[in-house]
Amino acid sequence: MVQLDSKLDEATTAFYEGRSGNIPLAWTITFVILAGMFLVFFLYHRFILPRPASDNATVHAEGENLFSEFFATFKSFFTKENIGPALAFLLLFRLGESQIVKLASPFMLDAREVGGLGLTTGDVGLIYGTIGILALTLGGILGGLVASKHGLKFWLWPMAFAMNLPNLVFVYLSYTTPQSMWLISASVAVEQFGYGFGFTAYMLYMIYFAAGNHKTAHYAICTGLMALGMMIPGMISGWIQEIVGYENFFIWVVICTIPGFIVLKFLKIDPTFGIKKSPLNPPKGE
Repeated sequence: MVQLDSKLDEATTAFYEGRSGNIPLAWTITFVILAGMFLVFFLYHRFILPRPASDNATVHAEGENLFSEFFATFKSFFTKENIGPALAFLLLFRLGESQIVKLASPFMLDAREVGGLGLTTGDVGLIYGTIGILALTLGGILGGLVASKHGLKFWLWPMAFAMNLPNLVFVYLSYTTPQSMWLISASVAVEQFGYGFGFTAYMLYMIYFAAGNHKTAHYAICTGLMALGMMIPGMISGWIQEIVGYENFFIWVVICTIPGFIVLKFLKIDPTFGIKKSPLNPPKGE
């Protein structure tokens, strides 16, 4: 209840802020838990994960040879066969997803008056931190399993569609702004599952393209290009959304998936790559 003072003779304003508990402490506890989880994952990766026989130290160059080797490694990467389509794939395959990932949470948190879904921070944490992660993991596992059966080339187009078509769920959410948590959660689960499934093709192609001399360094360059392909579109995604609004922004994201499909036609991939090797049923060409 708000009661105005009868003695007021001019316009006035008031600001009300609702708080529950110690919010700074809550964020501190959250980040401490996350830091602890990362430490546990680090220890697991350090001592439990298997090491391939080829994972051996090499003789390091020194002085001027170090710099010449450094630039020679870069040169050998950018002179690889099919480098043009490969660069286009690494930079464009996730052009749509790179923009959605920056605006998905603001879209869900923003008030309905400005086109958002008006969810709480807890709601978004549940949807993305629990349901979304489970769907993403399942999609990635399934992608790896099916790729091991028929190889990357066979599954490249289906994985590209799985990566990009689920972005349409955000077009639906922005136009209908549903209030049902079940519906919103299911939509995000579909999008995250498709992303996990489709991202398998991205990872496998980086491994495939980095093969050969300096494969560790070349794979590192691929991951750098992967980060660049996410960073640059993400930098302007908020600016685009402020100009066109959420509805048109998510339509724009769907349009941005088209270059990723076009570049697939120009990739050259060994049909046997990615197929699980078996002594009883070896891949073609072996």
